[in-house]
Amino acid sequence: MKRIPDHLTANARTLRNGATEAERLIWRRISIYRPRFTRQFVVGSYILDLACREAKLAVEFDGSQHLDSADYDAARTAFLGARGWTVIRFWNGEVMENPDGVVAAILEKAAECLGGTHPQPLPSREGRTRSPRTRIPPP
Repeated sequence: MKRIPDHLTANARTLRNGATEAERLIWRRISIYRPRFTRQFVVGSYILDLACREAKLAVEFDGSQHLDSADYDAARTAFLGARGWTVIRFWNGEVMENPDGVVAAILEKAAECLGGTHPQPLPSREGRTRSPRTRIPPP
């Protein structure tokens, strides 16, 4: 397996330590869920804002700096798509307005990438039937 170049590892570490407010807001909410997510994950020559390795889901948080980078973003998405990754993007403003909705969308997409789940799974004990216990009085 190819080793990640040192400069990309250093860049990813710097980005993790200097996360944007949108990234921190989502990370605080999503880090408790499974499947696990990783911040600033390196794939090829790109560093993903948030990634679920198990689902091969890349989550990008775009700010105003991405307004003029449509070609770069398209090339990045094509590169990741060719390697089996699904890319979803959220604007920072969207994250700041509705962080819980963004987390729900990310988790839903991760479930879809993993083969899907029932849209309304049963709670852990619901659906089990209990037979009524009949007490036999002591003789």
